[in-house]
Amino acid sequence: MKIKFIFCLLLFPLFLLAQNVQEPNDTPKEWSAPYAPFRIAGNVYYVGTYDLACYLITTSKGNILINTGLSSSAAQIKKNVGLLGFNFKDIKILLTTQAHYDHLGAMAEIKKLTGAKMMVDEKDAAVMKDGGRSDYALGNGKTTYAPITPDRLLKDGDRIQLGNTSIVMLHHPGHTKGSCSFMLHTKDEKRAYSVLIANMPSIVTEKKFSDIPAYPQIKKDYAYTLNSLKNLSFDIWLSSHASQFGLHEKHKPGDQYNPAAFFDRKGYDQVLNSLQLEFDKKTGKK
Repeated sequence: MKIKFIFCLLLFPLFLLAQNVQEPNDTPKEWSAPYAPFRIAGNVYYVGTYDLACYLITTSKGNILINTGLSSSAAQIKKNVGLLGFNFKDIKILLTTQAHYDHLGAMAEIKKLTGAKMMVDEKDAAVMKDGGRSDYALGNGKTTYAPITPDRLLKDGDRIQLGNTSIVMLHHPGHTKGSCSFMLHTKDEKRAYSVLIANMPSIVTEKKFSDIPAYPQIKKDYAYTLNSLKNLSFDIWLSSHASQFGLHEKHKPGDQYNPAAFFDRKGYDQVLNSLQLEFDKKTGKK
């Protein structure tokens, strides 16, 4: 009885954090608007909302879900997975491109519903465990999503293996301390594809980088990430937000399966060039 009481006391602070989640009120309506799920290429599917990109990677041993959108999106993601003909409870691994509420909002609930293992870039583990409270830009001591305890910490270049699919995590910090991208290879009846799910390093704070003591290496991290992304090779690129990779120009609900619509190196380079200019302006570089 005493051991059970102590265990409950240890869980009580986490219960309080979960009960006091405060997602910002000014979130764009596109972040929660529904969007019809579809097959992007091979075993890579889109199951997110109109703008918050969530990806289902199917394998011979169960499935992988990357990102979950807002806290209200769990039911929508579950529905989308079902519409594609897959079992929601076959999700075995959960991943995220960044530890912000717009990508982790429903993660704790989905983890509970599926029993899947949560894997995260080690630099985002602490902020994920406190529900975003310690985030250098969006935290301000407020819990913006239900806290999640990771089952595995990932480092740059680590592989996530499930069945016949191997995903490489790329550490791309700046937007958060543990922002990351994912690379994988897939194929269909016609050909193979290399797929990049890129975490584009948009600048999330209006403060000068020098005025962020909680993240002293932020400038260095952004510079590293921009350079790393510019040197990647791929066939298809996707991102954390549909608007970042022009989803709605490349695909309309009801369109036929067409991986080639996402062959877009030019668009990728344009986004990175825009982010580089934003970074240069922020750091006073001419």
